[in-house]
Amino acid sequence: MTSPPGPWPTPPRRSASRGSAQSSPRSVASTRAAAPAGGGGGGGSKPPSRARRGGSHSRRPSRRTIRRRRILAVVLAVFVLFFGWLSISLGSALTNPSLGTSASARFAEWGRAHHMGGLVTWLENEWLALNPPKKGGKPPAGAFKTTTSTTLLPASCAGALPVPAAVISPATPALPGEGSWSPIGRDSAGCPAAYSAFVRPDNVHTSYVAGIVWMDPKLLSFTLYSGSQIPGGGPYTNTAPIKPSAAQTLVTAFNAGFRMQDAQGGYYTDGKTVLPLVPGAASAVIYKDGTMNIGAWGSDVTMNSNVVSVRQNLALIVANGKAVPGLNSSDNSKWGLTLGGAATVWRSGMGVTANGAEVYVAGPAMSITALADLLVRAGCVRAMELDINTDWVQYSYYDPPLGQLASPANGKPLLADMAAGSAGPSRYFATWWTRDFFTTSARYAANGTMSTPKTTTTKPAKK
Repeated sequence: MTSPPGPWPTPPRRSASRGSAQSSPRSVASTRAAAPAGGGGGGGSKPPSRARRGGSHSRRPSRRTIRRRRILAVVLAVFVLFFGWLSISLGSALTNPSLGTSASARFAEWGRAHHMGGLVTWLENEWLALNPPKKGGKPPAGAFKTTTSTTLLPASCAGALPVPAAVISPATPALPGEGSWSPIGRDSAGCPAAYSAFVRPDNVHTSYVAGIVWMDPKLLSFTLYSGSQIPGGGPYTNTAPIKPSAAQTLVTAFNAGFRMQDAQGGYYTDGKTVLPLVPGAASAVIYKDGTMNIGAWGSDVTMNSNVVSVRQNLALIVANGKAVPGLNSSDNSKWGLTLGGAATVWRSGMGVTANGAEVYVAGPAMSITALADLLVRAGCVRAMELDINTDWVQYSYYDPPLGQLASPANGKPLLADMAAGSAGPSRYFATWWTRDFFTTSARYAANGTMSTPKTTTTKPAKK
């Protein structure tokens, strides 16, 4: 009898492995404990990932990045500082009336003072190319006064200089009233002390009008007012604004010369040499007796104990009653930096006649030769150019009621289209006016006589 088969051999026990369908409870629990929350399916476990060294949250910028950031910060700081300075500097200039009556003039003054003269000149050239002075045409209606006073003075004015003959206009034929004299400003000893006449500047620019003023030194005394900008320095005895004590006798006020860096000359006042006087330079010299003379320094005029003020500007444009040789209407290298280098611009000049009268000439669209020609036509034996360009040529006269002070309210410009127009007479009474200028004052009370001088008159200088 065959014995029954024994039991089947027990198969070897299989150990649990990753991904096995069967696992011991301990293995499952261990796996679950190691698996991260929200881990992937499949019953498997994924070991926790380690944060990368230098990851997005802990990575430090490189040296190159730090350098770039520093450069950017410096550039931004410079940019902010520059435009801060620009806004303050240019903004102050554009609101400063002493730099001109218009924003363009103030920008030009600011630009040239900050080494941008080339840019300013280019802009002026472009503007003038589009707006050249008009040629031909007629002056505006009412430019010439058709009713003029007689040249015969009353008997009470016997000590005054005789009024000169009418000025012959360079533009022919002359228009009614052109070149005739009319009194302006307050009287001195009951006599007109200043007269004005108007003519066209030349035969080409016939739609423009130049003004001429003749001033009697027998009835007027002259004063040079100095400014903190021109000539600079100070303080000065006479400076803007005109004081009430001076306004009691003020008759006229008018521009002086160039900025001193452009004047090619010196300046003397208050007993001191502000800038060295240049031999041969055109000079306006005022003496202790209030008279003025004009001439070349060192020959026509010299320093002596009677000199109060000397204002030099370029060279003479009239000598011996004639325009000096070599004047060229197209040459501005010697006669000032005009707007855009144009030859025909606003110009002014002053001269002395053979009998000592002072003559002022100003107007638009004038060349240096036209200015000299008008000074000669007005009787000057020697003359000099004063300031040029629109914003700086200004002559005002004052005619207050008897016994009242001269003021902007009773002042008028010589020409209506002069700098600042009707507001032009106010600049000499303003604290912001920083340029030098001349004034004339009545030697006698308006209703007095020449035998009763005003109390401020000094003794005549010995000659």
